[in-house]
Amino acid sequence: MVREKGYALRIAGIYSFNGGEEAVTRLYPNLLSEVKKAIKSVDASKHKTKESTEKTMRGRMLFAPKSLNKAFKAAFAKEGGWTPIRVPCTYTTDHYRPGYQFKVGNKGAFREMDFVKNGLGIEVQFGKYAFMVYNVCAKMTIFHNLGHINHGIEIVPVKAFADEMSSGVSYFEQFVWDLENRGVSNIDIPVMILGIDA
Repeated sequence: MVREKGYALRIAGIYSFNGGEEAVTRLYPNLLSEVKKAIKSVDASKHKTKESTEKTMRGRMLFAPKSLNKAFKAAFAKEGGWTPIRVPCTYTTDHYRPGYQFKVGNKGAFREMDFVKNGLGIEVQFGKYAFMVYNVCAKMTIFHNLGHINHGIEIVPVKAFADEMSSGVSYFEQFVWDLENRGVSNIDIPVMILGIDA
């Protein structure tokens, strides 16, 4: 039996948001090595398991984002010390108009960061571009304000990799364009954006 050779994920692009590449390289060299090792350890060939039902690519085998996410969890667990951080959300009714009586149900509501170690937060995103922008421009700032992280890394597919997934998955090149055209705010933390490919 001939087995198809696996292919490791690799970093194809790096974007430094608010000095993120410089800060992460200088302050977390050992953790950055672990991140690179975790990325390289993921055998992408094992995750091309989703048969498309979309009209434009029916029957085509695609990379499965859920499967890739599980592989990243296993890869970071193997490196040791990388844990998800979950914070509960407590919603207020203070901003409702007078007379509005709806009670907010926030039981079980939370925000979670994929991996955190020694002040460095990591998000792996194979979703729509809005989630990528949210991670860097909102979630990482929130987790910084709550004292969980100081700097971040966002891992996203480059376009060539995203093209091998279901339609709607955003990619590094679009994300960089969005961030460059948005600009940096005084509340943004330094984030290193890694574009990966198989």
